[in-house]
Amino acid sequence: MVTMYLPPQFNPKDLATASELMRGWPFASLISNDEGGVPFVTHLPLHLQEQADQPVLLGHVAKPNPHWRYLQARPQAVVTFLGPHAYMSPSVYPDLTRVPTWNYLAVHCTVTATLVEEPEAKDRLLKTLIGDHEPAYAAQWHGLDESFRLKMLAGIVGFELRITDLQCKLKLNQHRPESHVAMRAAYGAGSEHEQALAEWMSRLGLGGSENK
Repeated sequence: MVTMYLPPQFNPKDLATASELMRGWPFASLISNDEGGVPFVTHLPLHLQEQADQPVLLGHVAKPNPHWRYLQARPQAVVTFLGPHAYMSPSVYPDLTRVPTWNYLAVHCTVTATLVEEPEAKDRLLKTLIGDHEPAYAAQWHGLDESFRLKMLAGIVGFELRITDLQCKLKLNQHRPESHVAMRAAYGAGSEHEQALAEWMSRLGLGGSENK
């Protein structure tokens, strides 16, 4: 089971929030051990598929990437998703005896991997991933010459990652309400990541009325 430092004030304790983050920020880190027991990391987009028993993450790697062999030999792995994140200045506090920090939203999953190697199954997996990012390309993909498509499919190994445990962390300074108004205003006028954090603060009723 994957674990991370998770104070209770940062734990939303609901699958819906974690699912939203995994869908909204799908570029993940897949982590498992290589043959020497050293962590091996692949950065890749994953598709969350809800199922009746356990949710599954769908993805693939290039065949030369040895990660699929590590998953085949040792199916248990860890997947992490990092949502919006940003620096927080101590200037958001009404006094000077404070320190800066970093706010972020993250999901960690323990998964069990099953390889997807049959061409038709890999084709269905690819169609699902294409649908997440460029649905219009699906028609182009299936219009390509079959020999070319089969060659491309032979160059990847797909997998299903069944989620067996999950932790979600929303670190937004919830335990320091005296910072919320200034913090939300600063983030709202900042970068894309900062604005995303301001939106989450609004949803959680931090620094203003709840918008949900």
